[in-house]
Amino acid sequence: MDTLCSLSGLDPLWDWNQTWYTHNPELSNCFQNTVLVWAPCIYLWVLSPFYCLHLYCHGRGRLPLSSLCSAKLLLGFFLASFGFVEFFYILLERRQEIQQHLVFLLSPVIRSLTVVLAVCMIHWERVRGCRSSVFLFFFWLLGVVCSLIPLHAKVQLGLSPDIVRYLAFFSYFALQLAQLFLSCFADRAPSANLFLFFSQNACPVQDASFLSKILFWWFSGLLFKGYRSPLQAEDLWSLREEDTSEKIISDLEEEWTAECTKLHTSIALGSRLPEQAQFLRKIQKEQSSGFCLLRTLARSFGPYFLTGTLCLMVHDAFMFSVPQVLSLLLGFMKDEDAPLWKGYFYASLMFLLSCLQSIFNHQYTYTCFTVGMRVKTAVMGLVYRKSLVVNSAARRTCTVGEIVNLVSADTQKLMDFVVYFNAVWLAPIEVTLCLFFLWQHLGPSALAGIATVIFIFPLNGFIARKRSKLQEIQMKYMDGRVKLMNEILNGIKILKFYAWEKAFLEQVLGYREKELKTLKKSQILYSVSIASFNSSSFLIAFAMFGVYVLIDDKNILDAQKIFVSMALINILKTPLSQLPFAMSTTMQALVSLKRLGKFLCQDELKPDNVTRESFKSGNKCPSLSNIPLTYSVCWSRISVRVPCGSLVAVVGHVGSGKSSLLSAMLGETEKRSGAVSVKGSVAYVPQQAWIQNASLQDNILFGREKKESWYQRVLEACALLPDLDNLPAGDTTEIGEKGLNLSGGQKQRVSLARAVYRKADVYLLDDPLSAVDAHVGQHIFNKVIGPRGILRDKTRILVTHGMSFLPQADLILVLVDGEISERGSYQELLNRNGAFADFIHTFASSERKECFSEASQRGNITMVCVRAFILAEKIDMQLLWMLMSPPGNRVSLEKIKSPVWYWDVFYDINLKILSHFNHRPNFRHLKKILTYLIKLSFSGDTNSITIEPLPDSDEDHIQEDLGKLTKADKARIGRVKLEMYIEYFHTIGLPLIVSIVFLYAFQQAASLSYNYWLSLWADQPVINGTQLNTDLKLGVYGALGFAQGLQSLMAISLGCIIASRHLHLELLNNVLHSPMSFFETTPSGNLFNRFAKEIDAIDNMIPDGLKMMLGYFFKLMEVCIIVLMATPFAAVIILPMAFLYGFIQSFYVATSCQLRRLESVSRSPIYTHLNETVQGASVIRAFNEQSRFIMGVNHKVDQNQTAYFPRFVATRWLGVNLEFLGNGIVLAASILSVMAKGTLSPGMVGLAVSHSLQVTGFLSWIVRSWTDVENNIVSVERVKEYADTPKEAAWTIEGSSLPPSWPQKGTIEFHDYGLQYRKGLELALKGISVHIKEREKIGIVGRTGAGKSSLALGIFRILEAAKGQIFIDGINIAEIGLHDLRSRITIIPQDPVLFSGSLRMNLDPFDAYTDEDVWNALELAHLKNFVSELPDKLNHECSEGGENLSLGQRQLVCLARALLRKTKILVLDEATAALDLETDTLIQSTIRSQFEDCAVLTIAHRLNTIMDYTKVIVMDKGHVVEMDSPSNLIAKRGQFYYMCREAGLL
Repeated sequence: MDTLCSLSGLDPLWDWNQTWYTHNPELSNCFQNTVLVWAPCIYLWVLSPFYCLHLYCHGRGRLPLSSLCSAKLLLGFFLASFGFVEFFYILLERRQEIQQHLVFLLSPVIRSLTVVLAVCMIHWERVRGCRSSVFLFFFWLLGVVCSLIPLHAKVQLGLSPDIVRYLAFFSYFALQLAQLFLSCFADRAPSANLFLFFSQNACPVQDASFLSKILFWWFSGLLFKGYRSPLQAEDLWSLREEDTSEKIISDLEEEWTAECTKLHTSIALGSRLPEQAQFLRKIQKEQSSGFCLLRTLARSFGPYFLTGTLCLMVHDAFMFSVPQVLSLLLGFMKDEDAPLWKGYFYASLMFLLSCLQSIFNHQYTYTCFTVGMRVKTAVMGLVYRKSLVVNSAARRTCTVGEIVNLVSADTQKLMDFVVYFNAVWLAPIEVTLCLFFLWQHLGPSALAGIATVIFIFPLNGFIARKRSKLQEIQMKYMDGRVKLMNEILNGIKILKFYAWEKAFLEQVLGYREKELKTLKKSQILYSVSIASFNSSSFLIAFAMFGVYVLIDDKNILDAQKIFVSMALINILKTPLSQLPFAMSTTMQALVSLKRLGKFLCQDELKPDNVTRESFKSGNKCPSLSNIPLTYSVCWSRISVRVPCGSLVAVVGHVGSGKSSLLSAMLGETEKRSGAVSVKGSVAYVPQQAWIQNASLQDNILFGREKKESWYQRVLEACALLPDLDNLPAGDTTEIGEKGLNLSGGQKQRVSLARAVYRKADVYLLDDPLSAVDAHVGQHIFNKVIGPRGILRDKTRILVTHGMSFLPQADLILVLVDGEISERGSYQELLNRNGAFADFIHTFASSERKECFSEASQRGNITMVCVRAFILAEKIDMQLLWMLMSPPGNRVSLEKIKSPVWYWDVFYDINLKILSHFNHRPNFRHLKKILTYLIKLSFSGDTNSITIEPLPDSDEDHIQEDLGKLTKADKARIGRVKLEMYIEYFHTIGLPLIVSIVFLYAFQQAASLSYNYWLSLWADQPVINGTQLNTDLKLGVYGALGFAQGLQSLMAISLGCIIASRHLHLELLNNVLHSPMSFFETTPSGNLFNRFAKEIDAIDNMIPDGLKMMLGYFFKLMEVCIIVLMATPFAAVIILPMAFLYGFIQSFYVATSCQLRRLESVSRSPIYTHLNETVQGASVIRAFNEQSRFIMGVNHKVDQNQTAYFPRFVATRWLGVNLEFLGNGIVLAASILSVMAKGTLSPGMVGLAVSHSLQVTGFLSWIVRSWTDVENNIVSVERVKEYADTPKEAAWTIEGSSLPPSWPQKGTIEFHDYGLQYRKGLELALKGISVHIKEREKIGIVGRTGAGKSSLALGIFRILEAAKGQIFIDGINIAEIGLHDLRSRITIIPQDPVLFSGSLRMNLDPFDAYTDEDVWNALELAHLKNFVSELPDKLNHECSEGGENLSLGQRQLVCLARALLRKTKILVLDEATAALDLETDTLIQSTIRSQFEDCAVLTIAHRLNTIMDYTKVIVMDKGHVVEMDSPSNLIAKRGQFYYMCREAGLL
């Protein structure tokens, strides 16, 4: 190179005297014209082949030729032409002496050819869809940087005589700058990108340039929007395609399936081993499942994660470079003859390295959080999909609460693990490098630092292991608490009926206390760990400096040694402080992985449990079990064949295996032998209706397209049309979770309608008629299930306790203890005179008097007399006559036109008319009449009907929110109010807060003192090669250092645990004191969110944030004081910076806090959906709707991630901007120190600069931790939300004069009593005035929705009176405590609810009765034999919801509760609906004998159970329309008479 330069008459390539050892440094002309010109060219030519290959493999579609691309190509053309022009100019001008200008001749040619290549690259990028080129950005940047030095030289020299080349250089430089500027922008998206095309509000990162991406400027738009006005959900960007659930799960599922197959194969191979060995294999499977999950996640997300790891390694390289430059700067300060430009150079270099360090650090963190977000999506998706296929045995071990915990707490642990995992292996490397550099400065004394580190590591390793165990214990208690809360929320009505809130509150608090006790131990250990690391820099420095000065008097501690060592030690603090957290996070993640892996490897329902065959249209009909099958249900073997298109009735006692048989047909139970074959699609109606939190219409359609005519026909057949008029918004009314705002009969009919609408081939009906009134049940059987119903051509398996339906069944299966004892048609079984025939003769003699005889007498239409006044002119009589009278049986038109006329019409004809006019506004008045006619179709009372005139306004107009029931979880707007902080700190207590602040202030004052002492030590003069009084200096340094190690973190931990306990208790009390209307309108997911995620944030996130914020705030105060002590002029820079930081903080927090809220509220629907899905999994599987529900949860998870993604990007934006400003402080401190070189001592400069290097991190962490605190204080805000919701009356009233034995008689009086479910709705009970005497047995009957159950709710004050009073034994129940009332009366509710726990706890949670009393109650409830055969008897563990007992057995347990309490008033709310007739008869006799001296109110569907009651109350639309003894009511021939006729009792 020197030869080439010498030929051109240039200086040598490099000359140290010219470039370094001079006061005016400059590079040689040879270097400027060769290396600086050729370096960018070499970069482009060497890397372009690899870049082209990359573009070829990762093309994204051709980009349109935009103005930006055109400008780049045009500028490239001009740049290339400049080089060629210069080449020809030199060739022409210097042709005689061409050899002396080889360098000047070659450089333009190389440069122009390189630009031509760059232009080609621009075109290739456009073809392959690259919108922002990192590769070319660095090329143009390198070109501009390399041109700066020649530019500086040309400017200094002034105008050159060679004016052409002079102007050519400046023109070329200007065009290079323009190219660099243009490369900072991204091109337009390709039109082929359909995802962006269909995305509303697409994420701007996809349109951002490389520079915008690395500095996160693309995020600024959302911050500006959030600063101007609070963000709403619609302001957020849609997710990128690679972040969506569908994309992530589709890629991951195959990997996980393959892993599971390997795992199950290894277990299957061990199935031949002895039982003990198989158990060990199972344990091994649970242990290894977590690592399998980790391996799967690593394969899917590992490559992208590794790019972040590479950024971290580059960051570390820059981080270790800064102390080396600091060493050079301090050497410069010590050298009096060093030129000033070197100081400025070192200061600028330190600034540049710090900026690059910030950029790479935040790119790494951004990558980690992106991977964490994707891992969360992946794990949530896997857990949800698993919950849809897990078998019943595994389901019993995984409650809803535990599954919610998996997708909330455990996924969060995995996200933390992704962020901090690299610290586990990189921190030891960083520590090793720090100690290596320290060895270079202090020699063997660095070994003392190694010894200190070696001491700290085992201590923290022990703490990490201990905390991991505590974490497992804490998670177990948290699981228990959340699981119990789930059961409380699901069974809240039962808790209120029985006044059991206190008992369950104590159970929850028991779990909570154990959880907090474990958390307290963990936090104390964590505080010790952090304290050891906070003091680690002092301990290492003290050990190294002490050994260094004590081993040799000649060892001098000057500024360079001390502050470079301190800078390295400060770097050392980062890995040392991260390591315990990383180890702790890793341990917690391993626990979570094990829990997740265990759940994801649970046994699934086997596809071969049922062989499903498609139904071909050529066949006449589908069939179930087309071949004889042998199936193991419980312990029995069953073989049955169901002919296609037949109606099969399954009967048997409670617990005989009827529901299990249907489960076997659905493939829900484990098959031990035999086969099940089902031809065609299946629809399933469970015994306990599963209703979604959606509109009534959505519950029926269940994902299918609405076909109006078929939909109306289904509503009519399932007797739902009259109910639509009672609902606020008809079929668009929102139904609460588990159908809270529907009666039991309505829920069952909606469940049946869902199945009927499906038009399936096989119908499995698990006792769907038990919860409906007798006449409605008869109607549904006739119109839906029976031989003339709309399912007549379908295969139907009907589990029933109704004997009246059996004669029409094609086949009857009688189950006894899991075996088919008899089978055959109704007549065949009667002829056999077996057990079934005896049972029929005993219990169904009256029910055989069916309407079938009446039907045969009357033909196809059964007539019931109904009289009503209808004015002929109101209705088109001709049309009515045509509709009402079927051909061949027409009623004369003259008869219809008479002013008062008799209508002979059956119930279903009225329904047909109603459905016909349902959507015709011109016939609204007729619709109203017909609705009343349906209500009267079993009554002869012509005076009870009135026709109200229609209002002038359009009746069809329905308010938008009229049918809305639940309240969505809404995000508050704006920043968190100061009152919320005051509220939180008030719970901690003022004395503890004052002591915390004092400890922090004292700690930092000691830290400032020992650092200042070091600077004084560094400036100590050296006399005879030694420093004086080193022992004294070391002693003072040690004393101050140990003083700053005073523990303040523990005080925060203890204070925050106090606050956590208080806030959880307040939340629990607020929720349990809320009325039932609160639970009907609040989705359970909202409450789950509060008790799981928000409480977890209060427990863990707020304490950590407060520790971090206070710690860094006081450290920042220390740094500011030190910098101002060294260079007071720095105040001019620090003060504006402080205001700028304050602005950025407020600018950022406004958006970040709102994003936290939006993320929280979008999390609740995930838990609600998961809860709903787990409970209805069998229905979802039966209808084969898994894919739709998976799409639903995908959408909800994506909605949540839509708020989470900008939330963590906001933190990165903050970090980059703050750290760049902080680096400005480093630059200012360095420049000011260089400027004041003559007046400042090296020790003070070292102290100021080394501490200013930390300012960047401190300021960033302060704003970040403050934001974390504010974001997590939102959890306090959300927990406190329920403090302001309406509460029910006090549980107990102090000083109450209520007698202990009240009520003694059991009399009940209603005085003009009215009740409504919610404000704005009409009264459900209207003007009820009834007097019930002591020992009276009252039956309450009426159509579904008539107000029967509302009467019970009023007596128990589940709903408070809208008007009037209820008196029990002369005492107004509104004036006594709720628990005083509810604990003195008893109800057996419609829905039997059990809680997980022992059977005894379910009967007597307060342990108020002896075992003998409990056994007596069980005997009277006919459960003694069943319980005594259980291995644990009374301690038998009931699963969540009592799922390991049949519905009938659960109902008997509820009866046993009532028998145990035996109060003077007993309410039975359709309590025996799920029981067979024989058990029902036994129970009724038990009630008559055991509650003989009590007042009994029975809400009944089976009228035969109340025929011997004292009185019967007939209700209709909230009114008592009849009340008398059954015989008198029948004699009056009113509504009760016709109900009895329909039930076959007359």
